[in-house]
Amino acid sequence: MVCIRCQMVVKSELEKLGFKYVNVKIGEASLIGDIHSEQLEQLDVALRKSGLQLMDDKKSILVEKIKNAIIDLVHYTDDQIKINLSDYLSEKINNDYTYLANLFSEVKGITIEKFYLTHKIEKVKELIVYDELNLSEIAYKMHYSSVAHLSNQFKKITGLTPSHFKMLKNKRRNTLENV
Repeated sequence: MVCIRCQMVVKSELEKLGFKYVNVKIGEASLIGDIHSEQLEQLDVALRKSGLQLMDDKKSILVEKIKNAIIDLVHYTDDQIKINLSDYLSEKINNDYTYLANLFSEVKGITIEKFYLTHKIEKVKELIVYDELNLSEIAYKMHYSSVAHLSNQFKKITGLTPSHFKMLKNKRRNTLENV
């Protein structure tokens, strides 16, 4: 689950199937009571119809936690982290960063840093499209050291300058699920 609508779908399916839950957060649901394999299969089938799926593999769950921590940090938090990304993820997920980085690269085929930067640029695209902030304000909001740094990273990832991107009307942002 990488968005609020996904959470709503999961809650709805859990309720339809009679599951009791403590909470449903992005990437995880805490259920109450014993759950039988047939019930899990029903839930998996229901979730797949909505484009979601259950994860029971520990590595996949850990990778999903990494993804969700980064998505939350970039898209839903305005605060700048006071420590570097590796320390932030280690603390948030309670695991050694080297292990997390190797696992993430193995499963996703890209580094955590590349995933993080890609999401930062997607957020920058969103802010450019909304046209409420100028590039200096966007650079500040997204914690870049300068507009030049933002522009260089934007061009490296998209192949376009921010101003050229702004001029393109047909270039749309990717959904978070597709980044």
